[in-house]
This record gives sequence, C-alpha cells and structure tokens, in this order.
Amino acid sequence: MNAAVLTFKYTKKTQFRFRKAFIFVFKFRIIMITEILEKVFLPTSHGEFEMVAFESGVKDFPHLALLTKNLDTAKPILTRVHSECLTGDLFGSSRCDCGEQLEESLSKISEEGGVLLYLRQEGRGIGLINKMKAYNLQDDGMNTIEANHALGFGSDDRNFDVVIQMFKLLEIDKVKLLTNNPKKIDIFQDTGIELVERVPLVIEAHSGNEAYLKVKKEQMGHLFGVIKVA
Repeated sequence: MNAAVLTFKYTKKTQFRFRKAFIFVFKFRIIMITEILEKVFLPTSHGEFEMVAFESGVKDFPHLALLTKNLDTAKPILTRVHSECLTGDLFGSSRCDCGEQLEESLSKISEEGGVLLYLRQEGRGIGLINKMKAYNLQDDGMNTIEANHALGFGSDDRNFDVVIQMFKLLEIDKVKLLTNNPKKIDIFQDTGIELVERVPLVIEAHSGNEAYLKVKKEQMGHLFGVIKVA
C-alpha cells in the first residue's frame, strides 16, 4: 500500500516537473526569432495581404504576419497580436471567442490597413493536447483557469516578447493595438515601439462562451464591458 502511494506521489511530481520543463522550453524558444524566412502574396476573403513567416525555433511552425499593401510606417499601424487557437480559428469552436476575434481583426485591418501577427502558442501557451485535457476538466465543472492549474500550468503561459522583435523586423515603431488583454499592453514598455492607442475588440458573447468570457474579465483582467449573451 505504501509503495503504491509513493509511486503515485512520484508520478504526480514527475508529471508536474515535465510540465514545468515544457513551459520553460516553450518560453525559451518563443523568443528565439532571429530572421524572416519567407514572404508571399496572399489573397483572402478579407482582402489581399503579404504573408511573412518568421523563425520561431520550431521547424515548420513559423510565427506569421499578414500585412496590407502600402503601409505607411511613419503613422501608427493598426495591429492585432493573435495567438494560435486551432479549435477556434480553424474549426469555429464556440468554447472561446478566438475565431470571432480573428475574423473581426482581419476585417478591421483590411478596411483600415494594418498588420496581424499570428503567434504559434496554442492554448494560452500549453499546447493543443493539454488544451484538450483542460477542456475535459472544464466539462467536469472547472473554469478555464482552474483547469490549467490542475494540469500544472499557469493561468496564461504565453510569452509576447517575440512581438517586439517582429515589429522591428517589419520596421514598425508606432502601433494601435486591437486587444482587450492588459498583458499585451504591457509588452511595449521600454522597447522602442510606441503603443499609441488601444483599440477595443468587441465580440458578442453567446451561450457557449459566456462563462469563459466572464472568467477572462473577472479573473484575468480583460477589458470588456458588460457581458451579455446576444
């Protein structure tokens, strides 16, 4: 009995250490960006863009930027910093607001001119499989933060330092940022990149993500107004 208990404790501790190691490695490689890998013309349903791929430290998973034509970098550039969310961005998951945020951002950027930075840090930095595990815990009654903590992760393990390097490689030094996340606002301090304005990104809540949005507002400090289901 004691041996079984000791084995269980060791296993839980080992899993926790592996998760901490994963976070460390992920955060280390996310700031390893050193160069632009490739550029290409990309026509889309939102308009025409130039897509730029940046080194991320992980083969075949570059960070990306979508830029509209003829940007005047002497003026503040409307920008969205968007972290990868396969379930929301690609499959239209109603568990979160990521897909809606991406679509609304591309629409605004296409209309005004600007840049979308797409970072490869799925699931607020914990990866797709761990996000799926967190979803299962949420289905059992936890909220998004509680589920992350139960798996040994932080509330938000993303690292936005790479954004500054991307701006510098794109020769952008003035930004109007499409965001509700105060963590993204803080990344510009003492970087040489001027945050001129925060532009709210308003997405209507629905029954599938209402609880998620309330946690983002009340526990993560996101800058929403009153959350009501449309």
